[in-house]
Amino acid sequence: MGFVDIQKALKDSAQTEKDAMDFYKYGAEKMQDEKAKAMFEMLAKEEMEHARSFYDACMGDGLPPFEKFISTPPDTESSWWIALKSAMLGEFDERKAMELAIEQEEALEKELIAMAEQIDDPAVKEIYLANAKSTHRHEEMIEEDYRAIYG
Repeated sequence: MGFVDIQKALKDSAQTEKDAMDFYKYGAEKMQDEKAKAMFEMLAKEEMEHARSFYDACMGDGLPPFEKFISTPPDTESSWWIALKSAMLGEFDERKAMELAIEQEEALEKELIAMAEQIDDPAVKEIYLANAKSTHRHEEMIEEDYRAIYG
């Protein structure tokens, strides 16, 4: 093991990905632009799969089934949820939600890479790096749609 408790890191990462999923699910419900809505719905599904990759890597540890974990209410203290709520002060602002999604994806990619650097287990390290690559693609997709919608 490296500098971190791998089990705790995996659980925390699963929660972070669930937080991202909740952000996108809730954001999609509020979107008026069909392209932005479809993108947020797709991103919510991908974030759920990211959460599953971390959750499944947790070895035993008495965790509830993934479906129970993923269906828990959003963590209103997460950076993802706080960012979304700040975008919704007053009227929902799709533009701001997309900008926040870009910021959150950038930050998450950096976190995942930094965590991968602290983990000695090659299989766990690969989970982090694969999710970092996917997170980078998310950021690029959001930026592309943002430019298409807002110029």
